Amino acid sequence: MEDSSSKSFLRKQWDEYKEFWADRFPFTNVYSRYIGREQSLPSWSESDVNEFIASDPVHGPILKTAREAANIALYGSAIGAITTAGFAWKYSKSLHGAGLSFVGGAIFGWTFGQEIANHAYQLYRLDTMAAQAKFMDWWENKCRR
Repeated sequence: MEDSSSKSFLRKQWDEYKEFWADRFPFTNVYSRYIGREQSLPSWSESDVNEFIASDPVHGPILKTAREAANIALYGSAIGAITTAGFAWKYSKSLHGAGLSFVGGAIFGWTFGQEIANHAYQLYRLDTMAAQAKFMDWWENKCRR
């Protein structure tokens, strides 16, 4: 067992704040049983998701709303990437500048699109993580049959 004087600064910080961050980012606990599997689940299709949405009256509509919000974020990412890369290319004619602007614009567009979707669909009122976990449980049970 290490004594506290031999631990690195980052290790001390991690040990001290592990529970603090676990409370703020609970997805590590929720999704750990799906991520750390020995045998991964088979991929699902859009029709499988629609079947779950139709079969679960509580979590189905929430999952549908979360998927619609993700599409808005995806469109925002595409618009942000294309416009910022276009402006960078127009004014600098630098390929690496346009490439970096493309990546930065995609990140900004995704974030901005997600915020718009969050407010438009009022995702802050829904437990989307529980709906996604419920879908994963449903898919796991369906694949076992």
